[in-house]
Amino acid sequence: MAIERLKQRRWLKLVLYVVILVGLSFGFAFLLEYLMAYFNISVERFAPTAYLLVFGVTLLSNLAIFVPVYIHVFIMIAAAQYWDPVLIALVASVAGALGETSGYYAGYWGKRIVNIENAPGYEKLVAWMGRHGPWGIFLLSLQPILPFDVAGLLAGASKLPLWKFILPCWAGRFPKYLLACYLGPAVLSLLPPLPF
Repeated sequence: MAIERLKQRRWLKLVLYVVILVGLSFGFAFLLEYLMAYFNISVERFAPTAYLLVFGVTLLSNLAIFVPVYIHVFIMIAAAQYWDPVLIALVASVAGALGETSGYYAGYWGKRIVNIENAPGYEKLVAWMGRHGPWGIFLLSLQPILPFDVAGLLAGASKLPLWKFILPCWAGRFPKYLLACYLGPAVLSLLPPLPF
């Protein structure tokens, strides 16, 4: 009974966390749209800077290991309102895949620093990575809820070649980011305008 309650609390926390992140992303994009209209800023001349900003913020957000930093999603949604959503998703997915190499190398070099072979479940996880390899990385990269850093750590610890990690990581992120770039502004357009 107590274990079941603990599982329910974990799920509730996860759902609450996702709702808060989605709310923050839409709020940030809405605020950016308001500020650009208020200060009458023309967006056409900022396109190269916007793509560079999306790349940099996404790269830095994905370099964090086990720290869920989703600010890049807010910036992607805001930028997709004014510039090409496909190009925004492409730039963000490349930066995201490159940023996830920090988890890969932490698993690759961490095995030398810490003796993790004796950790409970290590052999099962390595066997899973050996069995599913790039397809498992693709599926983990495609889903938006579970932290992807575990896949990077496992890929590095199991000595999966780097290109077999980066390519499926990018392939999973691109459609996910493309969906966010198209749906984010569409949802924002449904919100009522600010009264001031």
